Amino acid sequence: MKYKDYYAVLGIGRDAKADEIKKAYRKLAQKYHPDVSTDPKGEEKFKELAEAYQALKDPGRRAAYDQLGSAHQAGEDFRPPPDWEKQFRRGGGAKAGFSFDDVDLSDLFESGAARFAGEDYEVAVQVSLADAAAGTEVELRLGLPREPQTTIRARIPKGASDGQRLRLRGKGGKGLNGGRDGDLYLNIALRPHPIFRPSGHDLYFDLPLTPWEAALGATIEVPVLGGAVDLKIPPGTLAGGKLRLGKKGLPKPGGGEGDLFAIVQIVNPPRPGERERELYKELGEASGFNPRDHFAREQSP
Repeated sequence: MKYKDYYAVLGIGRDAKADEIKKAYRKLAQKYHPDVSTDPKGEEKFKELAEAYQALKDPGRRAAYDQLGSAHQAGEDFRPPPDWEKQFRRGGGAKAGFSFDDVDLSDLFESGAARFAGEDYEVAVQVSLADAAAGTEVELRLGLPREPQTTIRARIPKGASDGQRLRLRGKGGKGLNGGRDGDLYLNIALRPHPIFRPSGHDLYFDLPLTPWEAALGATIEVPVLGGAVDLKIPPGTLAGGKLRLGKKGLPKPGGGEGDLFAIVQIVNPPRPGERERELYKELGEASGFNPRDHFAREQSP
């Protein structure tokens, strides 16, 4: 005779209360019921669950089963104590050769009929940055498992962000025997933008400046979503500096907007003309600035 660990089958401890046993059985039976399970061994697992539940739901049968203790491993050959099988049957235990017909589904589903919720599904949805800022409606052609191909129109709310997960109730798999339909989850992915990089509801972009704009300061026009604004560059702006334009990022679902950050890049003329080279030379001769002074300081004793 091979030992079956009914507690392990149901995923519960040996001290589990009756309601815990029933709850564990319901959860797993819904997962492995042959009408809904895609597991090739689903029916076999469902029968094993039902057998475990039949053995443990009744106090008499459970007490007889618990006499075996926990010293055996599942699948291990063992010899039960004398009269154990008689005690187990007296407690209402499962008959030898347990069959699928022994399962009392009305004990599992309070309505007396097996009702199963439909499966939840997920789909990736790519959205442009402009549509994420303004909100949009997308049309999705879906081919869900065990479902005919269908078209769903979904509203992407204003301020959707990269990685956000939106839930459409009842748009997943169909429920069986009156069970509720599953849900469809939309995983939002923002398409790459030629200028802006989103981070949550903030936006970042690289801002090229000439050496003289960075050194002397300037007022320049920079892009924002849907237009452009003037940005004041402070004198002495350094490469890698971050300039903030408040509330010029993506809108937030609860109200307000993120910020826009310009990351300074100092760009030299790629092919300076003769006059430009002369001016650069004059600047080098006139200026006492040396950006590498710290090398000598750090190496001095």
